[in-house]
Amino acid sequence: MLDNPPRLLWATIAVLVAGFAIAPVVLSHDVYSYVDYARLGVLHGLDPYVHRPAEAPLDPVYAHVTWTGVVSAYGPLFTLATYPLAWLPVWWAVAALKAAAALSVLTIAALVARIAPIRGVSPLAAAAFVALNPLVLIHVVGGAHNDAIAMLAATLGVAAMLAAREASAGVAFLAAFAIKAPAAIAAPFALVSAARGHPMARMLAGGLIAALAIGAAAYAAFGWHWLHALELLGRHQDKSTHLSIPSTFARLTGLNGTAVRTAALALFALSFAYLLLRTWRGTDWLRCAAWASVALLLATAWLLPWYLIWALPLVALSRDRPLQLLTLALTAYQLPARMPL
Repeated sequence: MLDNPPRLLWATIAVLVAGFAIAPVVLSHDVYSYVDYARLGVLHGLDPYVHRPAEAPLDPVYAHVTWTGVVSAYGPLFTLATYPLAWLPVWWAVAALKAAAALSVLTIAALVARIAPIRGVSPLAAAAFVALNPLVLIHVVGGAHNDAIAMLAATLGVAAMLAAREASAGVAFLAAFAIKAPAAIAAPFALVSAARGHPMARMLAGGLIAALAIGAAAYAAFGWHWLHALELLGRHQDKSTHLSIPSTFARLTGLNGTAVRTAALALFALSFAYLLLRTWRGTDWLRCAAWASVALLLATAWLLPWYLIWALPLVALSRDRPLQLLTLALTAYQLPARMPL
């Protein structure tokens, strides 16, 4: 009988994460795109940053892909990591990616629980804030999204910074960026904080070493074509999801959607600069990074429910109750997104 609260919480987390991991893929079919891009590169000899799934329509994964006419928007580290999956049957490859997402979420929860006492935060509350978020369970684990892997790297970067291992932090943040760029949003704040204490050179050295290693591997596999992924991230701001905050604001006010998106991005840029300045002046860098991550979610016109994990580990450790409540409100607002209601 589980009468110990920590054991009960961790058992609940493990059961729920495992349950969504073994369930069929739900709501989003992005995981099939991950597999398709890997198969394009390995089995069809087609660069996934140049060629589209539609160019190999006879591949068995193609029937499950939603975005058949777009090249990969994912970082080169993730793409290269998925290449071995191309040799597996499609369902085994999907299962491997679901397992990776589930293990990443569990590891993030364990990391924030380990870091929490350093931050004066309840370890159980921090772990639950991340792993029991319904968007994480339903979309990140249930949909096997690579955001979990990216945020695992970013959370390792946070842990390394708090342990005064700045070189390791640089490596981890660069890895997060090379998986999915927005996951590394905490990196500039960590760098500014390091600059104030003079270990910035170590963080930059770690990041540079990782950049050279990943860049060399990416260039060998894709040339410079992988840079198109960064371009595609920018292009997404020309589109809108129905429940993004700019889209909702434009609908409610009747204002021009393009103007609202532009204003939202401008406000984000100003807030980002302000938070960096606050960090330079001595404000807690992790709290500023957490605010920046939520500001990004509020400002982006292309908001999908699994993007919430970009903010959750940072907010869980932020020691900022209003920010945590705002994040929970945003979670509740995003719950209907992608649901067949």
